[in-house]
Amino acid sequence: MSRISKIKTVLWIILGVAAAVGITRFIYGLGATTNMTDNTPWGFWIGFDVMGGVALAAGGFVIAALNYIFKIKAFHPIARAAILTAFLGYIAVAVGLLFDLGLPWNIWHMIIFWNPHSPLFEVGWCVMLYLSVLFLEFAPVILEKFPNIPLLQSIYNFLNKIKIGIVILGIMLSTLHQSSLGSLFLAMPYKLHPLWYSPIIPIIFFVSAICLGLMMVMSESMASSYLYKKEPEREVVSKISKFAIFMLIFYTVLRFADILFRGAGVFLFDGSTASFLFWGEIMLSVAIPLIIFSLPAAKEKVSLLFTGSAIGVLGVVFNRLNVGGLTHLNNLTGAGDFYFPAWTELFISAGVVSGAALVFFFFIENFKVWEEPPVDPEELPGVKPKFNTNRVYYGAPKVANRTVFSFAFVVAFGFGFAFMSGNKIDSEGFETVEATNARGDVNAVLFIDGNKDGYGVNFKHGSHANDMDSLKAWVQNCASCHHMNNPDDENSTCEQCHSMMYTPGDAFRHDWHASSDGGNLKCFDCHEEGMYKSSANAKGCESCHDNMIAEGSTIKVEQYKTLSYVDAMHKLCIDCHEQELANRPDLKASKPGLATCQNCHPDAQPHKYVKKLFEKKQANRWVVIPSRMK
Repeated sequence: MSRISKIKTVLWIILGVAAAVGITRFIYGLGATTNMTDNTPWGFWIGFDVMGGVALAAGGFVIAALNYIFKIKAFHPIARAAILTAFLGYIAVAVGLLFDLGLPWNIWHMIIFWNPHSPLFEVGWCVMLYLSVLFLEFAPVILEKFPNIPLLQSIYNFLNKIKIGIVILGIMLSTLHQSSLGSLFLAMPYKLHPLWYSPIIPIIFFVSAICLGLMMVMSESMASSYLYKKEPEREVVSKISKFAIFMLIFYTVLRFADILFRGAGVFLFDGSTASFLFWGEIMLSVAIPLIIFSLPAAKEKVSLLFTGSAIGVLGVVFNRLNVGGLTHLNNLTGAGDFYFPAWTELFISAGVVSGAALVFFFFIENFKVWEEPPVDPEELPGVKPKFNTNRVYYGAPKVANRTVFSFAFVVAFGFGFAFMSGNKIDSEGFETVEATNARGDVNAVLFIDGNKDGYGVNFKHGSHANDMDSLKAWVQNCASCHHMNNPDDENSTCEQCHSMMYTPGDAFRHDWHASSDGGNLKCFDCHEEGMYKSSANAKGCESCHDNMIAEGSTIKVEQYKTLSYVDAMHKLCIDCHEQELANRPDLKASKPGLATCQNCHPDAQPHKYVKKLFEKKQANRWVVIPSRMK
């Protein structure tokens, strides 16, 4: 097999595994295929697929600007390939985002329901618009394939006439959303480590995207030339490296000046995990590429330029991963669950990239993306047909390759399903975590933290229990909350029935009741004879157990599956607060946010860990500790 055929085979294998994982994700949910949690909702997909993917596609607007606006004709041979790379990169971002969203079918909502105050709203609109612009920029390459269709040729001529306008619009949109991705983190001063958080992070994102775009174009050009055994574009790549040197130096000065000006320089050499991540990022994204690009031998050796650009691409993507989650303080301080992507997450991302690469190769081979379309060496005249070891005819090389690719995909697809985690799937996409009892003095304050992860709510049990006269809208007695009891118990606590944190629980335990080691009951001790056995025709719990339904409770037992602990807490508290607001005009004025999330969760971040980290650096101008953290 030729070089390109071998690479395509590998890409189809990756795509096969990713397809299996993708189907599982959409059937069973995020929990079945990721290690993300409520405490770490942004993982590898956001850092790599979205933030890294958008930056990787920056080469399109950079080369388009240099070629069409600044009239540097040396970049004309690679302009179409750069725009194609950007176009496919943005499609990959959109596809990757569908996997990350909990409700991907609602992605269209931002088109109808506008929130202009949200940076994410601006990012979403710019990505959609720029994707449309890239399609218009690349469309002439497709349309010129059909010269005998008048309508398509009319569109082709029109797009060529407005090409400069389209390019300018693309540059504007790219500038907006490359920087706006950084704007998302302006709202995280106490979540993102100070080596990365900055009031000018949108500018830092934009400048680094230009650096990445230049190096990505270099890598793509040289890799494609190698795979198709095409003479590399030495002069073009060498000229791009000179622009890259200038931008990398500018980026380095900007980054360190910002850190020193904010007083965050003390974090550079404090020996923490963050400092090691920072210097690793700087070495990969700036130091190594600058050294390689500056070597005199780099002008002659394409391999050196490829090495430098590939390492630089890796470094800037590493920066996006750092900002996107690795350097969030809940990861660095251990305040939340430590997040590391599951193999399924990695394969989804690899599959999206593989799919984009295969489409890139298709356009390269079938359309005039390059001045001279490449030819697979196996398809040249005189190449012998393929046989396997048993001398079975595979067909012409092109047909034989398709057979190999299909076989590789199908086998990988099967292996992907075979290695999926059955435990995660069985729990319907949620991690199976048992809830635990709330801790504290029931006559004062309970800390409701069912899975003991450090996140919870301080519930003033004493005031709720003692002030029932003022809470008559909903809380009539203890049974308003403790609506069911375990056998021979009174005022049973929530987790005794709502035993699972995120998944439905089983309050009845049918297997235990039917087991000889448990209740040792026969079927017809509970069910009527001659009828299909179901909960609808079974005896109620109170027929065997007294006081199961608490006195004063209005609950009706319709099934034995209970809500998850999280759902039960939210439903109980929110319903009560909403009814209080509806029946007490004084609360509408004094506590209008009584039924909102912030009323019970005033601090999404466990600030004691943030304070512990920052108290050591109080002399810095960067550190400002709000009063609620003191």
